[in-house]
Formats: sequence, structure tokens, C-alpha cells
Amino acid sequence: MSRSFVHARRQRGYTLIEVVVAFGLLAFGMTLLLGMLTNASRQVRASDQYGRAALHAQSLLAQIGVGQAIAVGRRNGRLDEGRYRWEVVVSAWRDPQAARQPAQPQALVGPKLMHVEVSVAWGEGGPRERLRLETLRLVAPTDPNAGGVVP
Repeated sequence: MSRSFVHARRQRGYTLIEVVVAFGLLAFGMTLLLGMLTNASRQVRASDQYGRAALHAQSLLAQIGVGQAIAVGRRNGRLDEGRYRWEVVVSAWRDPQAARQPAQPQALVGPKLMHVEVSVAWGEGGPRERLRLETLRLVAPTDPNAGGVVP
């Protein structure tokens, strides 16, 4: 027998167990990779929805007092083909420190502070699918937008 023939007989292929273990490890690695990609796409979608809600809320805040008077009340509606629901609540601002001090006479004339709250919700409207922005707006009685301001 030649030496190359003996050497060829000693070489062996992979056993069935080794092939099954290799495929198992490959499947496990692919499952982990697919799970990470799915989670990443979910986070990207949530970030996109939150960003759009922030833009809608900022736009709603910018429109308050432009073209119409700032008035105490509540308004709501839908944006982006109904995907986002919004609500604007305007109320007279009450100083939390003033509640602790004895009552003092209020000036009937002068600028008023209005508390403006804008809420935007999407999806089910759960805590992670809701954005709320609050601000104060100063409304002077001589301001053409001051009509309808009632404390």
C-alpha cells in the first residue's frame, strides 16, 4: 500500500453529532441577531412616533394666540390622518405661592398669565404613547389677542 492511500483512510469527515451541534449554534446565533434587529426596528418606530408628536405639539403651541384670542377653554382634534389625537387646555394661571399667603386684592386691569397645556397621544395612548407640553403665556389687556380672557 502506498503512503498516500493509508493517509487518506485515516482522514475522517465530521460526525453527525458535530454537524447537528454546529447547526444548533448557528440557529441560536441567528435567533439572537433577529431578536436584536426586531427590537431595534421597534425602537426606531417609537422614536419616529414620539418625534412626530413633539413636532405636532410644538406647532399647536405656536398657533395659540395667533389670529384668535387666547381664551380659557378646551379644544381637541386629530392630526396626520387620525394617527395623533391632540388636546389644548387654556386656564388662568394661579400662583402656588399665593394660595399659601393671605388673600390680597387682585388688580382688575393689567396683564394676565395664562396656563397652556398641549397633549398629543398616538396608538393606544398609554404612558409611552403620550406627550404633554405646558407653558405660560402673558396676555396684556391692550393686546388684540386679549379678547375673551377671563380669569
